[in-house]
Amino acid sequence: MSDPVAEAVFAREEVAKYLAGSHGVQGEEARARVEGYLDELRTTQRYELYRALEYPLYPILRKLDRIDEHVAIASEAVAAGHRVVYASNHRSHMDYLLELLALDDAGLRPPVIAAGINLFGGPLGLIQRHVVGALPIRRNTKDPAYHITLKAYVAELLRTQDFFFYPEGGRSYSGEIKSPKTGLLTACLQAAQPGLVILPVSIAYDLVLEDHVLARQKIKRSQRAFSREVAEMVRYAVGYRSRAFVTFGAPISLDGFSADSRTSVLELGHHVMERIGRQVKVLPTALMAASLGPSMSDQELEDRIAGLLDGLREAGANLDVTTAAAAVAAAAEPLEARGIIARDDGRFRVRDRNLLKYYARAIEHLLPSPVAATP
Repeated sequence: MSDPVAEAVFAREEVAKYLAGSHGVQGEEARARVEGYLDELRTTQRYELYRALEYPLYPILRKLDRIDEHVAIASEAVAAGHRVVYASNHRSHMDYLLELLALDDAGLRPPVIAAGINLFGGPLGLIQRHVVGALPIRRNTKDPAYHITLKAYVAELLRTQDFFFYPEGGRSYSGEIKSPKTGLLTACLQAAQPGLVILPVSIAYDLVLEDHVLARQKIKRSQRAFSREVAEMVRYAVGYRSRAFVTFGAPISLDGFSADSRTSVLELGHHVMERIGRQVKVLPTALMAASLGPSMSDQELEDRIAGLLDGLREAGANLDVTTAAAAVAAAAEPLEARGIIARDDGRFRVRDRNLLKYYARAIEHLLPSPVAATP
């Protein structure tokens, strides 16, 4: 096998143990499984073509005003010689585009990014594999050969390239920050790469493009064809416009964490997600969603938001607005246009309870107790 990364994967101790029968399969059958998954994982980024993708995607990107916060932190980490693993919360399929464009616009070559294997079908799959340089991830497989190969491949990839992934696994269907999955975090630790750091990234939208699709399911029950999801996103893109805040945080050292201890990997995962959640931008739509009851006057709503803002300030939250009046002024129109709330006889009323809860949960982790105001 001429691929140096693949050769290094076969030389790793955990792969050698698998080939020797550690999981009940050995010899040619074991090797064939590993080689098959390596073929699936192999990816190439063609940067000159990657940058050109912004033009065919313009009809979607023009609906989003991207605002980058503290991206200089990433530039400084790269300039200091660190191998950087970016870890982000996952709200939308737009995340992949916006977060990597933020790095590219800062003069940083986009890292290899982990993406669900459902994004690799048809022509899009060719772009993901041969232009973007995305790494296809099977999130639901239980085959030990796959998990061993994936972790080994990522560990070897980190010797020469930066990496971007979503510790939650997939998008949040209910709106909240989810608990981390540990597979790729284990791979980062197994890399034992000197100077490797995890850089937390948070993304927040006034409105999420596929909010109706996600909130309707609440939890992900099965892997859906990406073409079907695209069709639904196009439907809800009519009249859509939003800001997208991409926020970068201080690097997290891996010192003291061990790939050999599941407890240690879990501690790292929770620490990473806590940092991601703490820096996420608190937007007016989330404030209004977390405060609105079945029917409220302007004053009732502003009083409740004011109390929420006091608690968020005390928690050191990353606030977009600092007054209740500003929050209502910014959130009312987009939420009404999205069909989530209505304004009748001088009062705000809830039209779509599931969607309102979806946006409320975006800041639930920052509050001293779960958001309970929304019916």
